[in-house]
Amino acid sequence: MENAVIEMDDGNVGIQTIYQKTLLYAAGRHALRNQMLPESDIPYVVHLSNVCMEILIAGQHTKNFNLELAIQVSLLHDVLEDTETKDADLTSIFGKNVAYCVAGLTKNESLPKSERMNDSLARIKECPKEAWAVKLADRITNLQKPPKSWSLDKIAHYREEAELIHDALRKGNRYLAKRLARKIDEYEKYCLD
Repeated sequence: MENAVIEMDDGNVGIQTIYQKTLLYAAGRHALRNQMLPESDIPYVVHLSNVCMEILIAGQHTKNFNLELAIQVSLLHDVLEDTETKDADLTSIFGKNVAYCVAGLTKNESLPKSERMNDSLARIKECPKEAWAVKLADRITNLQKPPKSWSLDKIAHYREEAELIHDALRKGNRYLAKRLARKIDEYEKYCLD
């Protein structure tokens, strides 16, 4: 399995170096669009870091987990969807495997909105389990207090989508599947307001 293409001068790539270089790349790409967390002035890189934090902890609880791949994919998971970055850019900098996983996590905007999640989940299932883990971690971190502008219908739909993600990907990472199940239960309170 192809890992980090990022190289240090001495040829030895450490997890910290992979994290730092990938985070800088992703943060730079999202900053070009001045992307912030919804309804806040918090830079989007905070979301990416939170997803990666979930991955780092999950890696400690998961056998045969390619942490290098998972770190890179977690930090880059929205870069194709939300920035001007192209698949070829990711391939040249991070390698084919990372680019393939990020593409799998990227919604196909040419499909009707009602079909995008199922299409995305099908493509994620074709990727290594580390991509499954990133999708679980992404939804875990997104199940925070919803933006004030969201209607109760949108909040309920977002929770239903989280259940769909959990059901489709729970076998990809048991640790994160349990965390997501708890977050879905906790999110129920926002559906009742």
